[in-house]
Parts: sequence; structure tokens; C-alpha cells
Amino acid sequence: MQTRKEAVIRRALAVMAIFAFAMAISSSAFAQDELPTPRTEVFVGYSWYDPGAGVPGIAKGFNTAVTWNFNKYVGATFDTSGHYSDNANAGNFGFGPTLKYPIDHFTPFAHLLLGFQKLSPLGVEDTGFMTMLGGGFDLRLTKLLSWRVIQADWVRANHGTSANFNGTRISGGLVFNLGTIEPPIPPSAACSASPSQVMEGEPVALTASPSNFNPKHTLGYEWSTNGGKTSGDGASVKVDTTGVKGGSYTASARVTDKNNTKMVANCTANFAVTDKPKNPPQISCSANPATVQSGQPSTISCTCTSPDNAQLQPLSWSASSGTVAGEGMNGTLSTEGAGAGAVTVTTTCTDARGLSSSATTNVNVEVPQKIESSKINECAFTNKAKPARVDNACKAALDDVALRLQRDADAKAVIVGQMEANEKPKTVGAQRATNTKDYLVTEKQIDASRLETRTGADGGQRVEIYLVPAGATFNEANTTVVTAPEKPMKKTGAKKATAKKPAK
Repeated sequence: MQTRKEAVIRRALAVMAIFAFAMAISSSAFAQDELPTPRTEVFVGYSWYDPGAGVPGIAKGFNTAVTWNFNKYVGATFDTSGHYSDNANAGNFGFGPTLKYPIDHFTPFAHLLLGFQKLSPLGVEDTGFMTMLGGGFDLRLTKLLSWRVIQADWVRANHGTSANFNGTRISGGLVFNLGTIEPPIPPSAACSASPSQVMEGEPVALTASPSNFNPKHTLGYEWSTNGGKTSGDGASVKVDTTGVKGGSYTASARVTDKNNTKMVANCTANFAVTDKPKNPPQISCSANPATVQSGQPSTISCTCTSPDNAQLQPLSWSASSGTVAGEGMNGTLSTEGAGAGAVTVTTTCTDARGLSSSATTNVNVEVPQKIESSKINECAFTNKAKPARVDNACKAALDDVALRLQRDADAKAVIVGQMEANEKPKTVGAQRATNTKDYLVTEKQIDASRLETRTGADGGQRVEIYLVPAGATFNEANTTVVTAPEKPMKKTGAKKATAKKPAK
């Protein structure tokens, strides 16, 4: 059978669970703007009471209370509760101060109540002085309703010298919030003009921002101004300043609650109108790069502004040489066909009133000297038994070629293998070029990517070596690029290579 102590522990655990649940709700689900402090709070709820002093527990009952608030922290409370059981009945009546500390929607409170207790255990009715000290916390759900999550009170009642009860009362329920101690905030409005300064003829946007009106009611707006004409009848209107002389002007708005015409707010906004000036646009341009090789482009970047804030037209472009095309504030100069020297680009900026200004930009065009390939050496192949063999005399010539390539690290070499018309095999010319390249790569450590092998149609048992500087192209006629080498040639020991047919 459950003891009295176990029952108290179970109730305490239940109260702790309710408290944790209420804290979670108060921190998230009911987050909203701060609510006004009510003038009167009426509490109605369930209550459990244990009078102590050996009197059997009076578990079930009710608790009601009325609190009159002086401010958000202090109030006066009249509290009544009744509890009933088969063994005894108890009624508590108390009055006293209540202290509160609102934190968002969570309001802890404490009270000290003095009054009397009417107790009738086992058919004997008695009334004694009562002191009640306790507190709890409320969770504000809406403007009109709160949830008293828990209220716990220590209750001491004096029923004669031998019957002093020290008991516990726990309650919970709903709190009805009536009225408010804070005076209603009068409606107000703020007006703004954007932009605050315009030129004659430009519009001004006026906006009225009302506050403290009933959000469920419809508002009416009346606008007036001493400069220009307003158009519109809502919270935002425009002022046409066409024909308005330069000066400062004021616009006024009257905001009215259509459901309660006594709720009215007024506001004003100032704006200035300036006369239209007649200043032409200002333009400046620069070239990047300022010096180019003939055929390369240069970007012309411009900045054009109007001191009068007038609308600008697209830029116009012209060049003394080459061609120029523009888009937005940037243009591109093409120097195809332009000779050496300065090219002048003229850019003109015009506003909507026809006023214009021009800027000139010079681009220096250079015509580089033509770089060509040149023959630097050749090798003879006179060994009839091994017609593609690189002999010592040829190696000496190739050593000079290697020195040239090492000194000019950006240059490349083209090796052209020649052959007589009646020589066999038909690939001996390509093999001569391939063996020459192999010597330079293997013996002289020249990067293979810098060497190109070709065959020629000029005749002769030799190879010709051409130096191709950086930026130059090899353009010798009657030559064909050699494909990758095949297996070594029989009898001669030379590698066999094939050559692409020359293009027609």
C-alpha cells in the first residue's frame, strides 16, 4: 500500500515535469511581442491540500483568487479554496500582497496571505487564524489568458493551543486577464520623402508609416503638399514636380482609422526641388594596353557622368586608324592593318538634353620585325654501305648545332633529310633525319620536343639543319614531316622511317 511520503514524492515529481514542460513551451511555442500587464487577474483551478497535524489528507478541491495589480510587480490578492474528503472539509480565506517578476511570457510570483481557515474534521466545525506563504508561476498564453502551471503554499492554521496545523496546498489552473494598467498608446505616423532632393520635373515618393492603430482596421490617407501635385491615396504616393521652382517644400499626411474616426495621426515630410542646370557631361578614358603590336586589340575604358544627373545616351566612338566598337562604357580598338605609330580614339558622351563632351585616347601601335628561320648547318652521308649512318664528320657539325640550341633556349631546330632520286630504300632520307635527331637527343641531351624531322625533295645525300627562333615559323618549301621511326633498316643498321606525302 502506498504511504503518505510516497504520495508526496510522486506529486513533487509530477510538479517538476509540469514545470519543465511549461518552460519549453514558454521559450518557443508562445514567442510573441510583449503583452500589457492586466489590471485584474482572476484565477480558477484545481487544488490539493494536506492540513498536517494528523488530520487525514484532503486531496480534492478548488482554488480561486482575484489579484488587483498596482503595477507589473506588485498587487493585492484575495484567495479562497475549498477541499473535501470523507474525513474532513477545509475552507481557506486569505488576503495579502503579491510580488511578481515578469520575464517575457513567464511570470514567477510570491504572496503572503492572512485570513482564517474553517475546518470541519469528523463533524466538528472550527475556525482559526490562518497564515499562507507561497508562490508559483504563470505562463502567458494570450492577452486574455494565462496558465498557472503551479502554485505551492505553506498553510499554517491555529485551531486552539493544541491544534496548530502546518500543511501544504498545491494548485493549478487558468488565469483570466482583465483590463490593463497601462494607458493606451495614441496612434502616430511618420512621413518620409525619397529622394529628399530632386531636380524640377523629377518625382518624389512619399510614404506614411502608421503606428499603434488597430491592425484589424482599415486606414484612410489624405495627402497634401505646397509644391507639385500628389497622385494616389494610399500609404505611398508620388509628387510631380514639373514646373515647380527651386526651393524647399512640405508634404502632409492625415491617417484615420475608418472604424474609429477618433483615432487620427498626422505627419509631415520635407523635400527640396532644384532648378535644372545646363552642365555638359564629364568624360575621361584610358587605354589598356597603351602599346600594342599591330593586329592586337586594346581596350578603351571610359567614365562619363552628368553633374546635373541628366540621363546619358550611349557613347559614340571613332578612331584615326583601325576600327573601334563600343558597348556601355568600354570600347575595343582593332589594329588590324594599322601602321606603326599612334592611333587616336575619340569617345563622345551625350546627355538627354543634347549636351556632350569628348575625350581622346592614344594607343601606340608597333610593327615587329619579321622573324624567319635560317639554315645553320648540314651533314653529308657518303657511306654507301650505311647510307643513313651519322659519321664523325657529321657529329662534329651536329655538335655546333647543339651549342646553338643550348645558347638559344627558346629556339627550335628542323632537320631535313635529303636523298637522291635513285637511292634505295625510299625511306633513307627520313632515316637520315631520324638518326640525326637521335644523336642530338641521346648524345647532346637536346629536348626532343625542340627537334622536328622532315624529308626534302631537293636531292643530295645529306641532312640540312634549320634554326627556328621563338615566334618564327619554318616555311621551307618541298619538305614533309617525318612520322615516328620504325624498325632499324636491314644491312645498313640504320632505323627505318616513313615520311608523309607532301601536300599538293
